[in-house]
Amino acid sequence: MHWTEEAKKELAKVPSFVRNMAKRAVEQDAISSGKTEITVDDVRQGKDKYLSIIGKKPGKSGTRIAVVRCERVSEVCPGVACFKAFNQRKLNFKEYSSEAEIVGFFTCGGCPGRRVSRLVDSLMKYGLDVVHLPSCMLLKDSYPPCPHVEEIKKNLEQKGIKVVEGTHH
Repeated sequence: MHWTEEAKKELAKVPSFVRNMAKRAVEQDAISSGKTEITVDDVRQGKDKYLSIIGKKPGKSGTRIAVVRCERVSEVCPGVACFKAFNQRKLNFKEYSSEAEIVGFFTCGGCPGRRVSRLVDSLMKYGLDVVHLPSCMLLKDSYPPCPHVEEIKKNLEQKGIKVVEGTHH
């Protein structure tokens, strides 16, 4: 498959860790359409097609939420109570409208929360509004409390992200 120079430059803007996958997707779409050359428009159409499922839709007003959970606790907790509280808009999720959605649910990466900043930066590109620090990071009786929760919270707030302490307790 031949790629125009403009198309190659546009593809180079795709993060390296997904570039090969994006290239294959664009080529497959072109083959399906009977094309033998990839243009910059083909790359942009692929971007619109494949990224539209995660980007904010025009006119959509729902809050976009991520939950950052404790790496240690994730070994025993599948997150059911966090999702149940969100789905029912109860407890620490009661203020959200039906348009709100969870767009990220990930672990901190282990002490001292090494993964949080990088993943939140990534989610901010897709309109992240709020990060919930789940109950497992905050409870002192049920789980060992997170020794880095204040540092994680401060880091997120410095990025301009609202932080809510708690999910289902």
